[in-house]
Amino acid sequence: MSLTRRDFARKSALTGAGVALAGSVGALATAPNALASTETEESAGEESAHGHGGVGYGPLISDPNGILALPAGFKYRIITYSGRTKLESGEFTPSNHDGTSTFDGPRGTTLLVNNHELKGPRSNWKYPVPLTEGLVYDPAASGGCTVVEVRRDHVAEWVGIAGTSTNCAGGNTPWGTWLTCEETEDKAGQNGMTKDHGYVFEVDPADGRANRNPKPVKALGRYAHEAVVVDPRRGHLYLTEDAAGPNGLLYRWTPPAGFHHGRGRLRTLADDAGVLEAFKCFDSGGRFVDDLSRATRIGTVYGVDWVTVPDRDARTTSVRKQFTEGQVTRARKLEGMWWGDGGAYIVSSYARDESPVQHDGAVWFYDPGRRTLTLKVLIGVNPDPSAEGHFDGPDNITVSPYGGLVIAEDGEGLQHLFGATDSGRTYPIARNELNNGTEEKPEYSEFTGVTFSPDGHTLFANIQEPGIMLAITGPWKRQRR
Repeated sequence: MSLTRRDFARKSALTGAGVALAGSVGALATAPNALASTETEESAGEESAHGHGGVGYGPLISDPNGILALPAGFKYRIITYSGRTKLESGEFTPSNHDGTSTFDGPRGTTLLVNNHELKGPRSNWKYPVPLTEGLVYDPAASGGCTVVEVRRDHVAEWVGIAGTSTNCAGGNTPWGTWLTCEETEDKAGQNGMTKDHGYVFEVDPADGRANRNPKPVKALGRYAHEAVVVDPRRGHLYLTEDAAGPNGLLYRWTPPAGFHHGRGRLRTLADDAGVLEAFKCFDSGGRFVDDLSRATRIGTVYGVDWVTVPDRDARTTSVRKQFTEGQVTRARKLEGMWWGDGGAYIVSSYARDESPVQHDGAVWFYDPGRRTLTLKVLIGVNPDPSAEGHFDGPDNITVSPYGGLVIAEDGEGLQHLFGATDSGRTYPIARNELNNGTEEKPEYSEFTGVTFSPDGHTLFANIQEPGIMLAITGPWKRQRR
């Protein structure tokens, strides 16, 4: 049953214009160009002199090896490094690490599935994902996933899927697999490809046999996929689209009647199974919202309805272009997602001239029970990305076992992993110090794949270029509000 604009307006009037916030993550900012309660390295340092008792873990300390600055007491371990570490089959670790998730492995090990965001023909890349027999979708494509097994004193890595393109984010499932997302719309004959791309594939980290003869889950649509989460109660899948001209969409897939999720079940679906829909938002007054950037106040709550996608395989027209003005709500750079607190956290990395209002990042929370979308995080345009103490361009995201969120930065200038407490205070966790540019014009790659180990003791994250997976350990603590 759809939530009509009239229903939402009536509920909003009963509960008040503020509508209680869902989830547990607070605001980072109250308006564009204003960051709230940012725990900078300088302010953190004032408290660390007497033992750090505030938000976060104190100031970041530069790394003499020039890779990762961390707070005192923390350390990192390089797990994989493109062009240096090798797969079990002998090839070098592929480059351009992206979305990642962890799983319990055998005999106390941790398994990770690691996307490699490699677009176009294999000749474009020095270290593409190797074409392992039986695990290849399109032999012309460069991307895919590797599976990494981490023991205390040993790391092993092998191919999970190959021959896919632009594997950006994705998402884990309640049944212990990884859904890898292709952020492309290349069709066979375009950009050197021999098959259509822009799909979601399932990768099983624990059973290599389940990954043989890769098959796209076409029921989830063909578009520039970014991330996906699974509602473990209702069975819906929510998916983001990172696209522009026009801006991308948030999608919901409803499984067909009688379908039961489980390992390998998605690949058994017919191409048109279930219903794929795009979101449509309206405010408390029942007015249609054309773009999420319209929201400039933390706590803004929109009602959400869902509109059926006409042609999910985009045979002639990109999915987002199949809707006319007024049919759906759009947003720029819909990126990472994570399921937590009974709903989906959804990132919009930034909004620029293509959007009604500009910002440098937003995080929304979708409550499927109430069918509402609440603005939880809003970062104003960063006036100086090269200066320490400000963040911009949130991308991959995870819910922290110590409270709040941990966010991977993909902005301009300096790149961080940063945390956000329930009340909205932010603090740095790590800074990328690997300069891919020059001393005069430094360039720092984005962080990707932020995720905690199943036991919560280790934070894994990637430096996308050249492709380094890192394991961060230290005196983690529950963050004060």
